[in-house]
Amino acid sequence: MIDDLIIEFDKGLKVLFAKPKGSRPRPDLHIEDAELTPDEKKRTVELMRVNHTGEVCAQALYSGQLLFNPRGEGAESLKKASKEEIDHLNWCNTRIHELGGKTSLLNPIWYTGSFLMGSFASMLGEKYNLGFLAETERQVTQHLKGHLDKISKNDLKTNKILEVMADDEEQHAIKAKELGGIDLPRKIKKVMSLTSKLMTTLSAKI
Repeated sequence: MIDDLIIEFDKGLKVLFAKPKGSRPRPDLHIEDAELTPDEKKRTVELMRVNHTGEVCAQALYSGQLLFNPRGEGAESLKKASKEEIDHLNWCNTRIHELGGKTSLLNPIWYTGSFLMGSFASMLGEKYNLGFLAETERQVTQHLKGHLDKISKNDLKTNKILEVMADDEEQHAIKAKELGGIDLPRKIKKVMSLTSKLMTTLSAKI
């Protein structure tokens, strides 16, 4: 277990401080950048910083969820989702810097909290683990689609990134349900939603 924790600590440092390397090219590469007003650019940077933090949290959640359930079909689904989320992390990171922004200074805090939440879900067993994954992805999909309504329609590059991310997250949720993920109790969903709102509010500004 000590060796596993050391490996996870190293993985966390890479997620937080190393440049992410995805396996898929950015979906907006063929789209030219638009002229955005200062307000539009500022708004997009804030929203993409939130999305970047969400992807940092996703990596922590998956790592925690795999800690006590490293094998089986559910684990393989988590590993596949984690790999795709690295792509999202890369896309958000590069888009933020293209627009002259910075990622959230609070990411280490969110990573730690998400890892602990994922570890707790992992200890409850695979059905709860997959249920937690499904609910997380459902909330993230809803969150991304909400951002599509807030970002300037002229910003085709950012919109394309978010569309692909939302599709990926939705598929992760569907797969987790298919593998036997249970519907979480309403109170747990509420806590997850409140935690997400706190994260989005703070990471947008800090």
